[in-house]
Amino acid sequence: MAISVQVPKDLSGIKTKVALNLTKRQIICFSGAAVTGIPLYFLTKGLIGTSAASLLMMGAMLPFFFFAMYEKNGFPAEKILYFMLRQKILTPGIRPYRTENLYKQLEEKEKIRREVRYLEEKAKGRTGKPQKKQL
Repeated sequence: MAISVQVPKDLSGIKTKVALNLTKRQIICFSGAAVTGIPLYFLTKGLIGTSAASLLMMGAMLPFFFFAMYEKNGFPAEKILYFMLRQKILTPGIRPYRTENLYKQLEEKEKIRREVRYLEEKAKGRTGKPQKKQL
């Protein structure tokens, strides 16, 4: 009697499970949700009622569940949110294409060099207009 077990071809998508078939990341996020939501429920139950307190608790716990479970293209939710923030806010929206004209820079350097030479000759007592050098 043979027992067959399915083995996936791509092992890169398999994550190490720590306890209760959950990854370490999921356990940390679910614990954060419990630490945030349960005290919030008990503190607000007397003030706003049980149904409103449970809705408030669920609203407070949802971001933790989102960060624990959501993953797209191998990136967790906070990496994707960071990429979106960096793309939309931290970097400029319009990046115009600008070429660097090296010939113009060389002309400006030559112009400055001629002007310096003219000023040096003027300081020595020889006056004359700077001559343009033919390239």
